[in-house]
Amino acid sequence: MSSPKDFRIAIIGGGMCGIACAVSLSLRGIHADVYEAASEFGQVGAGVGLGLNAIKALDGLGILEPVMEKADSKKPTLRSFVFVSGYGQHQVIYDYVKHSGQFGLGVYRPTFLDALLPFLNPDRLHLNKKCTHVEPLGSGAYRLSFEDDTTLEADLVIGADGIRSSIRSCITAKDSSSSLVFSNTVAYRSLIPVDTLLKAGLKTKVDVMPVCWMGTNKHLITFPMQGTRMLNVVLFSSDYSKPMRSELKGAWVETVPKSEILAQYEDMGNDVKTIVNHVNSAGKWYIHQVNPPLSSYVSGRVVLVGDSAHGMQPHLGAGVGQGFEDVYVLCRLLSHPGTRLSNLGIVLGIYDQVRPRRSNMVLEASARAGRIYDGFGKPSQGPEWAASMLTGIWEPIWHHDLKAEVDAALEKLEDNPAFGFAKSRL
Repeated sequence: MSSPKDFRIAIIGGGMCGIACAVSLSLRGIHADVYEAASEFGQVGAGVGLGLNAIKALDGLGILEPVMEKADSKKPTLRSFVFVSGYGQHQVIYDYVKHSGQFGLGVYRPTFLDALLPFLNPDRLHLNKKCTHVEPLGSGAYRLSFEDDTTLEADLVIGADGIRSSIRSCITAKDSSSSLVFSNTVAYRSLIPVDTLLKAGLKTKVDVMPVCWMGTNKHLITFPMQGTRMLNVVLFSSDYSKPMRSELKGAWVETVPKSEILAQYEDMGNDVKTIVNHVNSAGKWYIHQVNPPLSSYVSGRVVLVGDSAHGMQPHLGAGVGQGFEDVYVLCRLLSHPGTRLSNLGIVLGIYDQVRPRRSNMVLEASARAGRIYDGFGKPSQGPEWAASMLTGIWEPIWHHDLKAEVDAALEKLEDNPAFGFAKSRL
């Protein structure tokens, strides 16, 4: 249990990272208020896969056990993708689990939030609170303005409001070259009953393993949900002929007819065609990312975590895991017995020394992974090329030594004379 703190914390965003941060701080005796723009928590739901690094971060935060209990999971059982050719007979190209024997954890976003919200005081959870502006005050505090014309003050602002973050502008004001861009990749998402596909002659065992079907300028992923009853299908299509461009205005998601999808995948193998033929309608998602990566996640006493800091493409399934790593490092620093209002700038500076380098590496690796999945089938880029490019692709992400990172951060903090905390007091 940490000592009480003399600063007020506002967490903007009540998604997975924001709530994980609030709960972990609460478990350490530090209370924060959470401000969520939506009318309820978990309004947008989807399944996410957590790698070994994310699982370790949740464990360090003290919240892994309730999440696994709510997910009705005794241990991580989510296997990594099997990569197959999207063409011909769908030759197996690479199987990460076969080489590593390691598994991740699958969790539904609303289930994750349901597991953690009971740990928080309801009076500190604020819905329908879309933050529109953060203004530094002469006192060192910040005035936060909301869409409903209310305002409040906080000493520390944690931006956890996702890829379309309003808090990010506090950071990018220092670096106008970094912004949110459309990646020139779209994703079509749909759910199909597994039995329907099996009856239609699907041969690949999509009900027992996630599959990535590689192609040229496109690929698709499938993974079972609700036991093995439903198949989650995500079809990606990319245009690499032009550079990424500014954030698209308006909605990032729209419903499109089946015909738009059929035309793009008609040259692929029978199993892919079977899947696509059973997509009745799909949501079309315009995939965005932060580009170039932010050189800093901190400005004054405003700090970013998760997609607010490093919104990335989804091709390694690593975005939320990086958010949990951010939260773990930040919570450990904030809960240090010596952390107080007068040295918050030093504490956040240490966070900023360690997190951007790590998360930005994963951001860039995720974009590179998409190019690998979409590079299959080009001249000289067949199965051997793909296998060589995929080998070890998750190693630097899943096997990062988060404990060593935190230990080094805490040592830097305590070695700073301005922090004003003697190690002998620990």
